[in-house]
Amino acid sequence: MIKPSPNYWAIVPAAGVGRRFSADIPKQFHHLHGELVAQHTLSRLIDINSIKRIVAPCDPSSGYWSRVRATRNPRVQLIPGGETRARSVLNGLVAIQQDASPDDWVLVHDMARPCITSLDINKLIDNLREHPVGGFLAAPINETLKLVTSDNNVTKTVDRTQYRIAQTPQMFRVGLLREAIQEMLDNHLEPTDEASAIEYMGKQAVAIEGRQDNIKITRREDLMIAEAILQDQERQACA
Repeated sequence: MIKPSPNYWAIVPAAGVGRRFSADIPKQFHHLHGELVAQHTLSRLIDINSIKRIVAPCDPSSGYWSRVRATRNPRVQLIPGGETRARSVLNGLVAIQQDASPDDWVLVHDMARPCITSLDINKLIDNLREHPVGGFLAAPINETLKLVTSDNNVTKTVDRTQYRIAQTPQMFRVGLLREAIQEMLDNHLEPTDEASAIEYMGKQAVAIEGRQDNIKITRREDLMIAEAILQDQERQACA
């Protein structure tokens, strides 16, 4: 009997307030290159035809969502988010559980990463489609890396070749990710990302090298950097 091919789902948590961004409105609703940040992010996921549904745990009552054209796409679903990123992702996993198989794949992506390219998303999918666990996009560290104490005294120079910057999407089996996040929360632990929950279960995720320009908008100056990146991606036709 031939085993059916797994489906692909996406969860894009967007319930956070972005305290480091220091603005009156959440960062996903700021203007960037002629659109709102959320429009760029969601439209890039919509371009991946293999993704059956894109779930955005958020505050669906926010009037700003009416300005995000991508939310009118039938594959996009807004649902209530949780108090933390992990709880929002868990809400998303619950939202797809009736339609998704435990062996299906779910891609969790930051709403504040609008510069993700379809090339990198497809690279992640192609490299992991046969993997039992999953993995995430990651970028190498090009700067010299120092280990410092709490009072900023340098204790050693770290071998940067052993380290990666974790990005998103992070792609894992639906059933495994839900179990991993739930187990950490049940033990009063908060995973910093999906891969950390997988690690908590004793599983190994795979780091797939992604583009350096897949930045996360965390501070206001990141909008200027993202603007330049999007302009360059347009020139290279690599979005």
